[in-house]
Amino acid sequence: MRSFFNAERFGRPQFLAGFLLLAFCAQALWLVHRELQSNDDADSTESLRIAEGWKQWHGQGIAGAPITQASDAEGPDNLGHFDTEHSPLLYLVTVAPMLPWPRPLEADAPLVFRWLPRLPFLACGLALGASLWYVARRLCGNIGGLIALTLYCFSPSFIQASAVWHSEPEIASAWGAFGAIFTAIAVAHTLYAPREVILWNWRRILLLGISLSIAVGSQFAFVVVAPLALAFLLYVAPVRRKAAFVIWVTASMAGFALLWGTYAFHWNAFAESMRQADFWAATWRGFTVPAVYRHVAAQIARACPALVLAFPVAVAVFAAWRRARYFGNTAPLLMFLLFVILGMAHPHAAGAGFLLASVPFLFVFVAGVFADLLETRYRSLITACILGMLGAYALWSLLSLTQVPQG
Repeated sequence: MRSFFNAERFGRPQFLAGFLLLAFCAQALWLVHRELQSNDDADSTESLRIAEGWKQWHGQGIAGAPITQASDAEGPDNLGHFDTEHSPLLYLVTVAPMLPWPRPLEADAPLVFRWLPRLPFLACGLALGASLWYVARRLCGNIGGLIALTLYCFSPSFIQASAVWHSEPEIASAWGAFGAIFTAIAVAHTLYAPREVILWNWRRILLLGISLSIAVGSQFAFVVVAPLALAFLLYVAPVRRKAAFVIWVTASMAGFALLWGTYAFHWNAFAESMRQADFWAATWRGFTVPAVYRHVAAQIARACPALVLAFPVAVAVFAAWRRARYFGNTAPLLMFLLFVILGMAHPHAAGAGFLLASVPFLFVFVAGVFADLLETRYRSLITACILGMLGAYALWSLLSLTQVPQG
């Protein structure tokens, strides 16, 4: 036990990361507070998630398979239809904190109870931030991890997504996709160790399966993460590709079982839901419309205004400096670009989710390049520039929150 609580596991970097995550949590809680202060009824999509999730938790059917509760968002025409974009996972997670109560909360329930459906997605936001810090720290050191986490913790888009403030709960799919990609990379690196593949790696394999099930269960279109994880497994461990493929199959089977479990292992409902699911709703028309490019650029800039300055600098350094072009920087940049392309190709279904999921990879790329720059002889100047940018970014985010209207 004493060896677990040591300075390496709980030192200054960990406390700084914890402080940043607390700041992120406080901002998201403030956003929820401002929304719930109004006397307006609950959002129609949230009401639908609560009603459908409550239905399944109490053995009255499968959430969203089919939909049996009407809402303004879904409309009466969708009654009896399957949710083609989400599995029951989001419905079940939304209702989970409300299970101690014997009946669904009414629209006029006390304010404290209206917080409950937001808590699971706030937890997803904190988990994504912790995962981002862990990955960036492993790839580019403590400084890189703190840069990436600071960019994340003051991001308006991720604060909004975690608070589910007038938005869909896309934070879960973003967390699942990020976890699946980097867990696959981590598993591939362990294949170089002279040990038994499956037995030694079972925790990481299970984690990969859980990440896949979260990503796909939260948004069916994120099924593309599965072949991407396989591609990274095969690329990172070229000398043991058979073992990598076995690991991917095992993790995929675990993810499949977990996804089926969200349907209460009801095979007919699961099979029909998979038959109607929109796994690929891409259209390439958006790539011919200039307004789409402007919209994507605006969404990325809104996700993190500091990227307006940081991203061009990081790309310029990456292109001009050979030392910055290694796998730890290239892989997240490629994932960012690929998810942006997928977001543009899915303008009506999952597009916003892909754009949101692309940004953590961009944070890792920017943090990696900046961490490389900090190892040059211009360290003092670069440190001052980074601290100034991050400080101004954090201050801007906090000031913007104070201007959020009630409701």
